[in-house]
Amino acid sequence: MNAIWVEITATRGSAPRDAGTAMKVTPSATEGTIGGGALEHRAIATARRILTTGGCEVTETIPLGPGLGQCCGGAVSLRYTRQACTTDDPGGVIHPAEAGPAAPDALWIWGAGHVGRAVVLACPPQHFAITWIDSAQDRFPTEVPAQVTVLPAADMQCLAQRAPEGAHHLIFTYSHDIDLALCAALLQRRAASIGLIGSQTKRARFAKRLRAMGLDPAGITCPIGDKTLGKAPERIAYGTVQSLLAAANPKVSA
Repeated sequence: MNAIWVEITATRGSAPRDAGTAMKVTPSATEGTIGGGALEHRAIATARRILTTGGCEVTETIPLGPGLGQCCGGAVSLRYTRQACTTDDPGGVIHPAEAGPAAPDALWIWGAGHVGRAVVLACPPQHFAITWIDSAQDRFPTEVPAQVTVLPAADMQCLAQRAPEGAHHLIFTYSHDIDLALCAALLQRRAASIGLIGSQTKRARFAKRLRAMGLDPAGITCPIGDKTLGKAPERIAYGTVQSLLAAANPKVSA
């Protein structure tokens, strides 16, 4: 099935997402997000029009002002790229991720609650190969993006002890005890990064307990996200993913 990748190629002023963010649009579904709201609604409609008319690549710049019903005040440049063009088209375009040499970074997300779900939806699929873990299958939503591997694990700490070295990790479980056990296990797995949801108080308590175990808590980022954006799951997810993109893919956020 043909699909259109909608990628933010540039921003000016205030914008809901940064350059490099992308979403996939098919005739009946979407994967990922470029920020939601009226901008995303318009982009989905444009992508589906391109699918219908047979176009391959389109670019546009959209002011985020009153005409769009948004108050950001900036502008976003979008590129619409067909995933599979016909062989008759000499300028056939491929998925943006396929055009570059880098493979997606491994990202393990621990916890399928509200914040975990928001982060999964906010992650641009061309940048991250996601493994999503929680204690039971029924904790996950019924529909999961195609690039996400769901992994139920009754003993998450045991799984963390076998996690691949060099992966990024975000921890959002329902239990502080599980969070602590995961932090301890992942600090010993040479993780690329470890992000932990919580407050400064939680950070201090965890740091004290991890040092008592002989571990260095400096490798853990807590709190995650950007507190100026608010505490709603989508806002936490946005700040967290942008920070992770900056660390994992500096050329994207440059």
